[in-house]
Amino acid sequence: MSKKKGLSVEEKRKRMMEVFYEKKDVFQLKELEKICPKEKGITPMSVKEILQSLVDDNMVCAEKIGTSNYFWCFPSQAVLSRKRRLQEIDKEVESLKKRKANNGAAVEEAKKCRVDDPERKELLEDLDVKEKILSGISKEVLKYKECDPEVLEQKKKEIATCKEAINRWTDNIFSVQSWCKNKFGIDNKTICQNFGIPEELDYVD
Repeated sequence: MSKKKGLSVEEKRKRMMEVFYEKKDVFQLKELEKICPKEKGITPMSVKEILQSLVDDNMVCAEKIGTSNYFWCFPSQAVLSRKRRLQEIDKEVESLKKRKANNGAAVEEAKKCRVDDPERKELLEDLDVKEKILSGISKEVLKYKECDPEVLEQKKKEIATCKEAINRWTDNIFSVQSWCKNKFGIDNKTICQNFGIPEELDYVD
C-alpha cells in the first residue's frame, strides 16, 4: 500500500486561511495548533511556520496584547490585500512595457546600422530579459484576475451578497471587541487602537 502524500506548503496555507474565513474569530497559536490538525489535516509541527508565512505576506494580521499574540483575518482584508497587489503588478507591467518600447526602438535603430558592435548585442540581450520578465508578471496578473475591475463589473449580481457578507464581518468585529472587553477588561477605544479598527466602523447600508 502506497504511503499517503503530505500536503504541500501552498495547500497548508490555503487550508489555514479557510480556518480564519470559516470561523471568523481571533486565535492564539495554541488554538490553531489544535484546530488545524484536527479540521484541516495540517501537521501540528508545521502550524507555526505556515502561520508566520501568512503573517509575513500580510494575509493574516497579528497583534501582541499583554504577553499573548493574537491572529485573525476577515475575508474583507484578503480582498483588499489582493487588490493592492494587483495594482502594484499593473504598475510594474506598465513600467516594463515602456522600457520594452524604448529598448525596441533602440534595437530597430541599431538594425538599420547593421553593425554587430557590443552596444547592439547588449541592447538585444536586455530586450530579451525584459520580455521574459514581462511574460512572468503577466502570468502573475492572471492569478489576480478575480480582482480585475472589469471582471468585478461583470459580477454585479454578487454585490448584494457581498454587502451581506461585509455586514457579517462587521458584526464579527463587534463580537471580537465585546469578547476582548469582557475577557481583558479593555475599553472599545483601546481595542480599536490596538487592532487598527476605525472608531466610526458601522454596517453597510
